[in-house]
Amino acid sequence: MKWITREKVKVDRVACPWLIKMFVDPEAEFIFVPANQVESKAKELAAIPFDIKGCELGHHNEDVSFNSILKKYKLTDPALQLLGEIIRAADSHPAKPHPAGEGLRWVASGFSALGLSDYEILERELIVYDALYAECKRQVSSRFQA
Repeated sequence: MKWITREKVKVDRVACPWLIKMFVDPEAEFIFVPANQVESKAKELAAIPFDIKGCELGHHNEDVSFNSILKKYKLTDPALQLLGEIIRAADSHPAKPHPAGEGLRWVASGFSALGLSDYEILERELIVYDALYAECKRQVSSRFQA
């Protein structure tokens, strides 16, 4: 399937493709366009929009798009839930931000500062989410062992 969102990716627009590829649609194709073109291009290309204002897989209350995808696709893995808290803290301003969110925000800003295309950022930064997910799994398993 095709998935579409705004260009100039940062936290949520990198985290969502990672989540989609890993747990929803391994063959996913991602398209990045100017914000004002997402809706029309989504219809034209039969693509699923995410992380744009007003869409199902967008921000709702304190949830970011990553959280919306977790809910829609019933992804209940506690490590993914923890990762969702970190992404929420990095991408928005929740009442109780996870402390790791600030570091993730810095990493995402650093990738943006490299002058790479959205596709290059996505390709290079996916390993960051692999590592964060591995640490989330470790943290969750240590909670249950304590």
